[in-house]
Amino acid sequence: MAEPLAALSWPTPRRIATLSVHTSPLEQPGTGDAGGMNVYIVETAKRLARLGVEVEVFTRATSSELPPVVEMAPGVTVRHVTAGPFEGLSKEELPSQLCAFTNGVLRAEAAHPPGHYDLIHSHYWLSGQVGWLARERWGVPHVHTAHTLAKVKNRMIAAGDRPEPKARVIGEEQVVAESDALVANTRFEAQDLVACYDADPARVSVVQPGVDLGRFRPGPADRARFGLPPTGHVVSFVGRIQPLKGPGVLIRALAELRARDPGLPITVVICGGPSGSGLDRPASLIELAASLGVSDAVTFLPPQTGDALAALYRTSDLVAVPSHNESFGLVALEAQACGTPVVAAAVGGLVTAVRDGISGVLVDGHDPEDWARVLGRLLVAPGFRAELSAGAVAHATCFSWDRTAEELLRVYREAVTAHRALIAARVEAYAW
Repeated sequence: MAEPLAALSWPTPRRIATLSVHTSPLEQPGTGDAGGMNVYIVETAKRLARLGVEVEVFTRATSSELPPVVEMAPGVTVRHVTAGPFEGLSKEELPSQLCAFTNGVLRAEAAHPPGHYDLIHSHYWLSGQVGWLARERWGVPHVHTAHTLAKVKNRMIAAGDRPEPKARVIGEEQVVAESDALVANTRFEAQDLVACYDADPARVSVVQPGVDLGRFRPGPADRARFGLPPTGHVVSFVGRIQPLKGPGVLIRALAELRARDPGLPITVVICGGPSGSGLDRPASLIELAASLGVSDAVTFLPPQTGDALAALYRTSDLVAVPSHNESFGLVALEAQACGTPVVAAAVGGLVTAVRDGISGVLVDGHDPEDWARVLGRLLVAPGFRAELSAGAVAHATCFSWDRTAEELLRVYREAVTAHRALIAARVEAYAW
């Protein structure tokens, strides 16, 4: 039995099925449900393909005009699965379509010879539910990345936001219990998985996200590109417009700054589109700025694509990330890679993404007065900002998507090896 059992060892997967039910990697981050997870899937998939692993991403079709299969990059394809109506289906309604989505995933695999996929990697709990079922059918290991956790979000919920439903909490508990391996963005997320979801520590691996250091790098400011005043300070918020991300904290801090120093020239940029509970009142930030008398100092921009986003970071004196919860905070990392210091809430992955006092400043809590005090201190201290800028670039270079992909491949190899060893043990036991 020794030689056949040894032949079962399969350390490197040839092809993986990546599941992203609720948002497509082809969508523009910064609006709707598209955000850091989209960037994560795109960047890691491309680099895994360069390492010789073919990646097929399954996502729900949101338009009848979408082709069934799209090549996103060499070695990376996106499969659009029909599950429910194409438009008008919120993330909260998607659990009712998981059966249909799972059927589409299983049918795609059934069109190939057995063993077409060597591993499943699901992103977010909805995808985890599908991955759990596909794992049982295909007999391959299932790796899961939560990206956000309901119990943690509910513990740190923003004012005016809706708590995550019990169904999601139960769904996450099931996925955590049934996954062969769990990937956490930071050690804090790993601790939450163990403490809040009873995850087996031996199955949890920390793999930090990265940043595209070729695109996000220092360069000249270009205020005219965004219609910003040629002089004065610029503080930017980049992300989805929802209470969780805390953009209102920055606008309230702006009002505090003006009250303290009416002559301080400052423009706040809000870059992004409504998402989540922010869809209920998409004009809420405009109304907030008007009620506080700071509309003239707030510029709203739609989500920006790659090079334009990098240009906005470079144009900003500071980037504010006042989120109530972040599994990591890619915006903070991208801004720092461009040499822009970050002022961020001391929550979740932002404690890892920002080095307090070195690449930016972490703020405890979301009190606008505290934020105004920190922002004001930095805006009138160009020397300190220059030191933080240099520290920001140095800190960002510690992260890269290449390293993230290599670490993911290590997790995949370990999961495949453990799965094959389990099969071998069962075969050997049966032989006896």
